[in-house]
Amino acid sequence: MRLVRGSLQSRDAPTAAVVAPLSNPRKFSATMKHGKTFRKLGRDSAHRWAMMRTMVTQLIEHERIKTTVAKAKELRKVADRVVTYAKRGTLSARRRATAVVRTDAAVQKLFTELAARYQGRAGGFTRVLQTGQRKSDSAQMAFIEYVDREGELRPARPAAGLGLSWAAKEYVQRQLAEERSARGRSKGETRGAAEPAGDGIPPL
Repeated sequence: MRLVRGSLQSRDAPTAAVVAPLSNPRKFSATMKHGKTFRKLGRDSAHRWAMMRTMVTQLIEHERIKTTVAKAKELRKVADRVVTYAKRGTLSARRRATAVVRTDAAVQKLFTELAARYQGRAGGFTRVLQTGQRKSDSAQMAFIEYVDREGELRPARPAAGLGLSWAAKEYVQRQLAEERSARGRSKGETRGAAEPAGDGIPPL
């Protein structure tokens, strides 16, 4: 005889295996986590989302704010998403944007001024420019701003291109233009040298 949870049980008696049900079956599913990474920023989900809502509201109001590089890269996703809602202009899109943006004035500016500005741009409404390190904790700082506006830090790259940066693309275009002009000059010189001199009658 043995004591099992306060009751006597024979040593020869069969015991049934007890399997506890899973509290969260989806936790043990075979779903992989590909492409689902994001920056947690040292905060839980509620605090992180509250911070993103406040920052995107400030970005709409001022159109340029300074923060850390990690926060700016996470804010860029939310800022581009609300502009996409504004470009749709439907009631459902306005409700989705209102769930993110905190103030009515920012929502009104988003659906009037920013929606009209980016109507012809398919994406890339924001830009992140690194500025240096913060003195207190040496955190990498950056400006995040909306493009195609007055007083922007640098001109925006075209909406469609070769996948290069704006400076590299301008350099490549300048080099191609110089090569075309040099090729045209060489063709002109060759054509001029081939023309006969005098009255046009070739010598015997």
